[in-house]
Amino acid sequence: MSSTPVFSCRNVHVFVEDKEIVRGVDLDISAGEKHALMGPNGSGKSTLAAALMGHPGYRLEGEIYLDGVPVSEMSPDERARRGMFLSFQYPVAVPGVSVANFLRAALSARRGEDVPVREFREILTNAFSLLDIPKSFMGRYLNDGFSGGEKKRLEILQMLVLQPTFALLDETDSGLDIDALKVVSEGINRASGDDVGVLLVTHYQRILNYIRPDRVHVFMKGRVVRSGGAELATELEERGYDWLEPELEPVAGR
Repeated sequence: MSSTPVFSCRNVHVFVEDKEIVRGVDLDISAGEKHALMGPNGSGKSTLAAALMGHPGYRLEGEIYLDGVPVSEMSPDERARRGMFLSFQYPVAVPGVSVANFLRAALSARRGEDVPVREFREILTNAFSLLDIPKSFMGRYLNDGFSGGEKKRLEILQMLVLQPTFALLDETDSGLDIDALKVVSEGINRASGDDVGVLLVTHYQRILNYIRPDRVHVFMKGRVVRSGGAELATELEERGYDWLEPELEPVAGR
């Protein structure tokens, strides 16, 4: 296994116009590691995830590396082709584009060449079976008329099909009942093998009952205030976030 992290960022600040939302973040995530980013509503977790993926609505300062290669100046589609993946908190519907056509186009872009139909159907059939998604979904329009749980399953289906190097999962557990949470969690565990790094953004500890993180980072008011092992998530579940308020000293020079 390479000693170079599959993902790292250095001194990342994120702005919406002139307002600073993320105030200096450093992360290193190695292949095979799952990191959880936990924090209260409004702390900037989803803003950080979107900005790392290159969302044009945010201005990012700092450095981002994928397998040691700087990607800060790359467009979102270039980052995706190199192996970055973002699972959205609120997946959008795309009427007129079927799930199968979307996934085949995305996989072809990821590989840089067309995927043979027979191979693609085999990949898709296996992924649908793993996530307990009916095969009839292949012909449905992407997220159009889907329930919240169906949308989240399809986000993880994309991860299974595309096999990214680094996956950003933004509140994948949001809106899931316990059965859907178990299925989605199993899909994430299957998709995040020894070659994949994962950053899982969440409010709650419950998904971490099924996806055990190697590291937990507490994110408050735009920065990481504490990091630890999986036991930190349990402590947050018991104590909330208020006890970490004293660690929110002003950042010098900002």
